[in-house]
Amino acid sequence: MTEKANILDEQAISRAVTRIAHEIIEKNKGIDECILVGIKTRGAVLAERLAEKIEQIEGKPIRTGELDITLYRDDLRLKHDDQEPLVHQVDIQHDVTEMKVILVDDVLYTGRTVRAAMDAVIDLGRPAAIQLAVLVDRGHRELPIRPDFVGKNIPTSSEERVVVNVIEEDGTDSVAIHTK
Repeated sequence: MTEKANILDEQAISRAVTRIAHEIIEKNKGIDECILVGIKTRGAVLAERLAEKIEQIEGKPIRTGELDITLYRDDLRLKHDDQEPLVHQVDIQHDVTEMKVILVDDVLYTGRTVRAAMDAVIDLGRPAAIQLAVLVDRGHRELPIRPDFVGKNIPTSSEERVVVNVIEEDGTDSVAIHTK
């Protein structure tokens, strides 16, 4: 894979996180009934950043949690339509019943990871709502899933790959499109 275009740098990612934090607060009329749930690995990092930003704005912390989902089709770089994402670990220490759960992920592509995350949340209780915040929406949905909060829409071809790097995991903040 070679880098085709660098889409977001550190400042652009920071601005996107700030904007999404404000949008979450506005849409939910505060954070009292909200839980941010990050999808590992980079979604969890972004959820923590959102939580810090929301606490700065609101003056109080927002509840958080994490889901670890393995998506075999991405892990193996093969396309097997019968393989689905598997939830490996759920770390949500709060009751989700009647709460607004905001799933956070780095890239929204087919929607299968989000569907698996929604199933995991619903297994814990009946939330009042499940919302979705993503840093990048690249299109190509296979399921009827759309984000409520988007950092950047990046139209891509199915042959391209969106690569998100975060300082906490990769030593740098960036979003780039890579091609084969």
